[in-house]
Amino acid sequence: MSKEPIRVAIIGTARRSEYYYGPVIAGLPADANVQLVAVWGRSEASARRLGEQLGVPWYTDLDRLVRETAPQIGIVSVTYSANGAVGLMAVEHGLHVLLETPIAHKLSEADAIIAAAEARGLKIEVAEQFHRRPREQIKLKLIESGLFGKVYSSFNDFAGHGYHGVSVMRSYLGFDAKPVSVVGVVEDYALAPHAAFLSDSFGPRTETQEHGIIRFAGGQIGIYHWTSVGYDSALRWWRSSRFLAEKGMGITTGMGWDVKEELTLLAPGGEAPRRITLERRLERTDGGALMAMVAHTGDPDLPIVRWDNPFCHEVKHWHPAPGSEVSTQWHDDEIAVAGCLMSLVDAVRSGSAPTYGPHQARLDQEIVLAIRMSSMQGGQPVALPIDPAAQTI
Repeated sequence: MSKEPIRVAIIGTARRSEYYYGPVIAGLPADANVQLVAVWGRSEASARRLGEQLGVPWYTDLDRLVRETAPQIGIVSVTYSANGAVGLMAVEHGLHVLLETPIAHKLSEADAIIAAAEARGLKIEVAEQFHRRPREQIKLKLIESGLFGKVYSSFNDFAGHGYHGVSVMRSYLGFDAKPVSVVGVVEDYALAPHAAFLSDSFGPRTETQEHGIIRFAGGQIGIYHWTSVGYDSALRWWRSSRFLAEKGMGITTGMGWDVKEELTLLAPGGEAPRRITLERRLERTDGGALMAMVAHTGDPDLPIVRWDNPFCHEVKHWHPAPGSEVSTQWHDDEIAVAGCLMSLVDAVRSGSAPTYGPHQARLDQEIVLAIRMSSMQGGQPVALPIDPAAQTI
């Protein structure tokens, strides 16, 4: 596999461009050989600000950016409503793209992006990072090991909104499991006055609850729950994901991000659960960067299952002092976002498919839309796939 530099441009000046993508590119291991070469923005002021912040040329003309800096990958980081349109524009300019979530709001927009990329032989990855976080990666490795047998049902209880939550739920069943129908209920409820942390305000609030049951072709079931105040309300502190499998189960429980993993198999004799112990292995005994997630299974044939952090040793401060090599430590979300980017980089280098990709991202969004469509139809089942031309929400 070639290790020629992969040249990357950030397309858009949304906040994640500055606090996520610039630092993540700078912090990738040296042997990844990924270079940020330019940024693009709609307005001169925002493009200049981002370019100066990240130390690269800035443009408001995407044609000129492509001609003068020759990027191979465009990271599309724009406002929520513009994601689909700007993603298509980047593909039409010949760029492999890392798209923010959702891939597009309308399925027809997602299909246009996918078709344009396929016609040009370009790769698409989507920055769906929730299932790439270390605690999720070790659970997926345990499921992949076969210790749990087949996973029959999977639950998301406020462990991410919309497509994020659906993606976590689907990951336990396997992204190759085919959903065939969705039943959904969506309702609004008035809440007592309380603090809204994201808006730094206090007062009465209204929440939208979303609930869905997803049936899969192999007989598996996915259960999805979300509330619109799930990220910043003391009234809705619960965060959990679960799976029930042939030989055991796993449940994440907790308040906010202070969560606990309970993973169990059968104890010898078959009369009690046997707990799997998870260890966050750090680079020092008193802390430091995450080196690995290690599962101690108690199984004599497979006593240890391990997920290694590929971004542990060479993470550096953004804009370090001249001559300095100061180590820093990424949190789980930065590790996950870096995993999204490297999935695309590796696909571009090897010619293979990204590990998640546009079709999975489209399906996660389709399930969210089907939950809402089912609710609008009084809870009637909605068959998948949805006709993109019939989408009304």
